[in-house]
Amino acid sequence: MKSDALRLAESAPDPVAAGNLIREYVQASILRSLHESRAFESLSFVGGTALRFLYNLPRFSEDLDFSLETPERYAPENWLKKLKRDLGFQGFDATISLNDKNVVQVAWVRIADLLYPASLAPSREKKLAIKLEIDTEPPAGARFETKMVTRYLLFGIRHHDLSSLMAGKIRAMLTRPYAKGRDWFDLLWYASQIPAVEPNMALLSNALAQVSPGHESAIQASEWKEALAAKLESLNFEALQADVEPFLERRADTAVLNEFALRVAISK
Repeated sequence: MKSDALRLAESAPDPVAAGNLIREYVQASILRSLHESRAFESLSFVGGTALRFLYNLPRFSEDLDFSLETPERYAPENWLKKLKRDLGFQGFDATISLNDKNVVQVAWVRIADLLYPASLAPSREKKLAIKLEIDTEPPAGARFETKMVTRYLLFGIRHHDLSSLMAGKIRAMLTRPYAKGRDWFDLLWYASQIPAVEPNMALLSNALAQVSPGHESAIQASEWKEALAAKLESLNFEALQADVEPFLERRADTAVLNEFALRVAISK
């Protein structure tokens, strides 16, 4: 409910934390609606927000990413129509758009009159925007699990398993044209698990093979550690820390994002 989202924002220690909490509540509302639409018979949940909801990654995330696994059950227009109704029933003034012209299809959920009453915007017209991305031609090799989530609301999700999520993260880090602090923080998180997570190599190999010319498409999956180690040489750690800090549960965790820690993580 909108009132629940606003109470979360009121409980936050500062505006940045309030923004993270209110966005995450709406993300949960979106995921529950997709669950009720049986969208996860067709989709799997991937990306950093999946790590947050499913494995308690200690940082917030912005977008919702999905992989299309069962094309014959794919019905995004129907799911989004239901999502708009569901958000309306919860008191959210939502507009939803879908661009289905590309392989990675993008939907935007924009909610008016939410940031302003939470004292996070100067006017009611300023909207909270959440992007949904659906890869309709994902690389083969992912492994799946299903899990019930109890973050704010109760819903079920099909998702990539942890090793497959790590493969997706490494692919992004190796092919993204810029360094992103959130990526490198997530890599530290994977390495901190006991035992340390190893990527799904079949998925990583297929994902790298999909990379278009102009990126580092010659990278082999077996060389991912060496390729990431080489990227360390050109990283601006202050910029990485500035990128991730607003999303961390504990701002002090920015201190772990340093060259020594990353070299240890990659060597595991």
